[in-house]
Amino acid sequence: MNFNSARSIRLVGWAVAFAALLIASRLYFLQIVRADELSERADHSFSLQKGIFNRGSIFFTTKDGERTVAASLKNGFVLIMDSGMIKDAEETYNALSKLIQIDKETFLTAVSKGSGFTELLHKISQQTADEINALQLPGINLAREKWRFYPGGERAAHVLGFVGYNGTVLEGRYGLERSYEDTLLRNNASPYSNFFGEIVGIVKNNRNLSGDIAVSIEPAAQSFLEESIRGVQKKFSSRETVGIIMNPKTGEILAMAAIPSFDPNNFQKENDLRVFVNPLVENVYEFGSIMKPLTIAAGIDGGAITYESTYFDEGSLTLDGKTIYNFDKKARGVVSMQEVLNQSLNTGASFVALKLGTKRFAEYLSSFGIGEETGIDLPNEASGLVDNLKSPRQIEYATASFGHGIAITPISMIRALSALANNGELPNPHLATQILFDIGGWRTPSFGGNELHKVIAPETAETVTKMLVKVVDDALLGGSMKLKEWSVAAKTGTAQIAKPTGGGYYDDRYLHSFFGYFPAYDPRFIVFLYTIEPKGVSFASHTLTKPFFDIAKFLLNYYAVPPDR
Repeated sequence: MNFNSARSIRLVGWAVAFAALLIASRLYFLQIVRADELSERADHSFSLQKGIFNRGSIFFTTKDGERTVAASLKNGFVLIMDSGMIKDAEETYNALSKLIQIDKETFLTAVSKGSGFTELLHKISQQTADEINALQLPGINLAREKWRFYPGGERAAHVLGFVGYNGTVLEGRYGLERSYEDTLLRNNASPYSNFFGEIVGIVKNNRNLSGDIAVSIEPAAQSFLEESIRGVQKKFSSRETVGIIMNPKTGEILAMAAIPSFDPNNFQKENDLRVFVNPLVENVYEFGSIMKPLTIAAGIDGGAITYESTYFDEGSLTLDGKTIYNFDKKARGVVSMQEVLNQSLNTGASFVALKLGTKRFAEYLSSFGIGEETGIDLPNEASGLVDNLKSPRQIEYATASFGHGIAITPISMIRALSALANNGELPNPHLATQILFDIGGWRTPSFGGNELHKVIAPETAETVTKMLVKVVDDALLGGSMKLKEWSVAAKTGTAQIAKPTGGGYYDDRYLHSFFGYFPAYDPRFIVFLYTIEPKGVSFASHTLTKPFFDIAKFLLNYYAVPPDR
């Protein structure tokens, strides 16, 4: 046998082996990997639906690293009637109505069509389906179906969003369901083609690499936050109450909630579509005095002031023909920077901003991310309204120094404040921690390259932290909220609400806010709360202090954080 003949035989042998491998792989794929799916296709052969709904799951992550289901698929049946096969409509209806709730008029109208299939009821359980099958009613059939299920009901609804129809296509409509649509979508394509396509560089996105998502939401922390803000909403009859818990070092969101909320399992029942909007990401607000710690930090970091600096407080300040007042319109004489925070003095914040210089002050706020999107992995993130920081007038910068005249998203606000808790560096807020693809296993996504952006010196952050700890220990409700075993850095904010048509602010409508981080010098958590238009109370210290410290105590004990005092 010559060399060419031997080579030909080997090539034929390799070709036969490769063909056999492909056939075996295809059989395995059809009989094992896609067995359930193909079985479902058979069950759906007479259904009015097109294709099979399939989608990856979303998991919350407990403090111990365990994953719990937040969104998944539930199996059941759809009741399908072949009206041409119904012999006695009344008898058929009476038999079905003993097992399921179905409108008689709708049923009889469908029967009257005389022919064709009609889907009468979805999401029927296995037990009920078995009972219906046992009746053996002519013209009544059942087909398997899957639907999106959220076992927590309203829990983290604004984070998760829901799956609904966009025209004739089921897809993620809000929240994580929308932002990770391409990842969660399962289009029943062969995973083998995905694998080889990725190897040769054909697949350029993850639409064909469908998978599950694990997020940083901690179920117990989420539930406690929701219970806390729901209490505020009820007690003060607020228009809206919102909260977020974040790790200020990593940017991982541990809890995020807004009241009013909704049940994503029954989102069709909501009449006001605005309830689906996540205000933490999609809306902008003037937050008031929680901006003052950032102003103080900019002044110290820029060399305009030190902790020992003072100014003379006359109770008001007139700039460009407009007058700024302290909350009580009272003068205090010589005042320290610590008292600017302790007493939340608007004139003191204005003094710092103007001493730093309007241009440098605006640059510092920009470096804190004020006015820009954070890049959080949720849809429809808004950017801030900060055109006043381009004004030639001093008054605009003075009002911005205490949180008026500029409007930003809550997620942007908590990110900026996190720099105080994180040695002067901005984290990248995010929810997804891992993604499980069909091929490739769990992967860790990247948010902003996971790089932190330094905006102030660590020494500046430490100084402002010490000042905020003194606010809690000495000034907040007379120092009554001080924790014996843990240091807490915090600040309240009370902002007038601007009239939507322009022309100033309401005299009797306020937005109350509260932020804090703890343990202050090595923080595990930063918490941010706000409530809009609370009734019967004027200041945030009276609406949000107790819920904030309830949350703080819960987190410190639940996570077994060692005391730092």
